[in-house]
Amino acid sequence: MAEPASNATASSSDADAAPAATAGHHNQQQQQQHHHHPHSPSYDSSLTERLLFRVAKKWVAGYSAQDAISAALGANSRGMSAILNYLGEDAVEEAQVQAAVDEYLSLMDLIKAKNVRGCVSVKPTQLGLAIGYEACLKNFQRLAARAHELGQFMWIDMESVRFTEDTITIYLRLLGEEEDAKNKDIGIAIQAYLRRSGADLLHIIEHGGKVRLVKGAYHELQEHAFSSREEVDQNYLRLLDMLAKSGNFFAVATHDDRLAEYAASLRPSGNIEFQLLMGIRDELKSHLVSRGLQVAEYIPYGSQWLPYSVRRIRERKRNLLLLARSLVQQ
Repeated sequence: MAEPASNATASSSDADAAPAATAGHHNQQQQQQHHHHPHSPSYDSSLTERLLFRVAKKWVAGYSAQDAISAALGANSRGMSAILNYLGEDAVEEAQVQAAVDEYLSLMDLIKAKNVRGCVSVKPTQLGLAIGYEACLKNFQRLAARAHELGQFMWIDMESVRFTEDTITIYLRLLGEEEDAKNKDIGIAIQAYLRRSGADLLHIIEHGGKVRLVKGAYHELQEHAFSSREEVDQNYLRLLDMLAKSGNFFAVATHDDRLAEYAASLRPSGNIEFQLLMGIRDELKSHLVSRGLQVAEYIPYGSQWLPYSVRRIRERKRNLLLLARSLVQQ
């Protein structure tokens, strides 16, 4: 099988990179309905949600898998592969976990049926890691088996540091179960802001793993994470050097021009992919594509769009202005 970018292929999603941590530590909720009477108590919240969603559509494909497929085909038409993520995390009920598993299995089938050049990216707590390790591993084994059957790549997002150890262990277990050791169709996000990531990266490289390097977006204690942007950037560059020397395929998930240019200089012959979030730095995506580099757009969807969108709004002042302008126009 080809590398992720050619068969398909962001954090963990992070504030400056594509996808380990998407927004918020919210439990799954049902999509609000929008047919309330104008004078009912829930009408205002429903109206507010509709207005917010108009802004959120900049970063989120929509509510349904079909919305995500449409966005993915759009990315394909612009020379990029697509990474599809069903929004949600921190599931604590079995029904929530099963719904996420079913959604991803269906999404993989849709990717195949619609000839999308892309793959899925999954958060461990969506598959029950907050409930228990063994159940989460079994769910990942189901998804990995389907991805392998369909010839698709699969990314594992990284979440907060309390899940880092178990997430890496699950990844290495899956990697060891691949039938063809030379064709390991699974990758994992590693967060540059964590102090432990250098050691984690060495371990993963030794096993021939594929890594998506992100900065990281969860609020962690200083004992676990670098606190300044300068320290995080410095560690990101150090980890990039390690990845380049490894010879393994890796992905650079950043919207930072300087980091992207440095990464491109490390691998002028390819075997590297640039991953950026939907709706952010579209001009950088076009620039990278025009240079013949492999680029993937991370496309989230689903009813859990609000916490993810709050992250995007808080990241940049212009996003807040976009929200204000939309609300004022109503």
